[in-house]
Amino acid sequence: MTINVLICDDSSFARKQMARAIPSGWDVEVHFACDGVEGIEAISKGFGDVVFLDLTMPNLDGYGVLETIRQHDLPAMVIVVSGDIQPDAQERVRKLGAMAFIKKPINADKTRQVLVKYGIMTGT
Repeated sequence: MTINVLICDDSSFARKQMARAIPSGWDVEVHFACDGVEGIEAISKGFGDVVFLDLTMPNLDGYGVLETIRQHDLPAMVIVVSGDIQPDAQERVRKLGAMAFIKKPINADKTRQVLVKYGIMTGT
């Protein structure tokens, strides 16, 4: 079954880097959002089974996206991908419902580890 993956980041470079970090062989369809507003729209349309979410974006930041997902009970497994590695930020996103936190820059090995750890993909 194909999984809809949404990469939500205002940086086109970061979106491309995240797309390259998606493990090969994982049956996904990748979608992109340039800010939190586009991200919520995509999730609402069913394009965000798994969401890789940046925290610092215009219009609606990652914290606002997480709050909106929670308020509207949107179906999305969110993994925050951010350069903000402060413990307070990590704790805040977990309280808002994020499954995991990955520090930028991201790579395929770390992505695979997180996806396997949370049962989103198998360890093969």
